[in-house]
Amino acid sequence: MNYFLYIGNKNYSTWSMRPWVIMKHFDLNFDEKWVRFDSFETNSRFKQTILPLNSAGTVPILIDNGLIVTDSLAICEYLAEKHPEHALWPKNQQQRASARRLAAEMHCGYTNIRHYLPMNIEASFAEIGQIILRDHPKVNQEITFLDQHLSSFLQQSTGKYLFGEFTIADAFYAPMCLRLKNFHIQTSTQLANYIETICHTKGVKEWIFDAINEQDFIPMDEPYRLHR
Repeated sequence: MNYFLYIGNKNYSTWSMRPWVIMKHFDLNFDEKWVRFDSFETNSRFKQTILPLNSAGTVPILIDNGLIVTDSLAICEYLAEKHPEHALWPKNQQQRASARRLAAEMHCGYTNIRHYLPMNIEASFAEIGQIILRDHPKVNQEITFLDQHLSSFLQQSTGKYLFGEFTIADAFYAPMCLRLKNFHIQTSTQLANYIETICHTKGVKEWIFDAINEQDFIPMDEPYRLHR
């Protein structure tokens, strides 16, 4: 079995990162189809490549023997069904429900963090991070909630991850961990340790390496830099 996974720039694309990390972590073989974020205009090379596969014009896209699955959470759910031999979700029913809840919250929430602290793996924004915290109280509120929320699961966990072993829930929060790290946002010790664990996790570590070596600069994804 071999999948095709369409993704965008690894330095910026949080949604592409999530299923890619899951597939790498659990050794699910796939061919990566990297499509540069040249523009999101209809006539851009990115849109011309993606629109025939996904009318929404977004990545990631998973293709399995002609079946096209779009949306990062839908892709991860599909893979969990296809590969019951791997615990992509926690085995325990109650934990599985909680993990799905966390993934859904990440999928549609934390809008202020996502807007003001965009993922940019190769960059370091310590000063900008402090300015954002100073000027945008809603970002502070979301970070405080995030810290307390994830810490409550980590305190109950029997392992290094949210539910003991690495699952889809951790993959969904991996880009958030990178945002907090690259903007030098101070967190509780519990969350700080989790961030370091995530950054050294199989799949995440490879994504970070690739993102740094991409050496690309996409102006529309760079609100805080004029050049590399």
